[in-house]
Amino acid sequence: MSSVNVQLATWNLELPGLVALGTPQQGGQQSLLGAAIPILLMLGIFYFLVLMPMKKKQQKVEAFQSALKVGDKVIVSGGIYGTLTRVESDKPSVQVQIANNVRIEVAKAGIVGYQGQDPVSEGNQS
Repeated sequence: MSSVNVQLATWNLELPGLVALGTPQQGGQQSLLGAAIPILLMLGIFYFLVLMPMKKKQQKVEAFQSALKVGDKVIVSGGIYGTLTRVESDKPSVQVQIANNVRIEVAKAGIVGYQGQDPVSEGNQS
């Protein structure tokens, strides 16, 4: 095992585990395993901090969109308030009445929440 001497002020420290990068070591399998553990750890952290919350949020949005029904007072991603007048489960869009005799067709993904409640999804806003 090689060692590196580091002299700081008047201290002489020997760090036996510190070797230059690219220097071949005995037991290449141990170094491969040692390099794989931090990568696997980072992937695990990424999964729990990014992918799991994203998956839960997507399930919440899908449940919200499938629960939409006629008469719900909703907010469209553009900030338009209205009442659902037509909802068909086999179509990707709904009809929203925004004023008397004024109805617009909106994608289900464009409905961000119910009026008076926090938005369920961010919709298409940037």
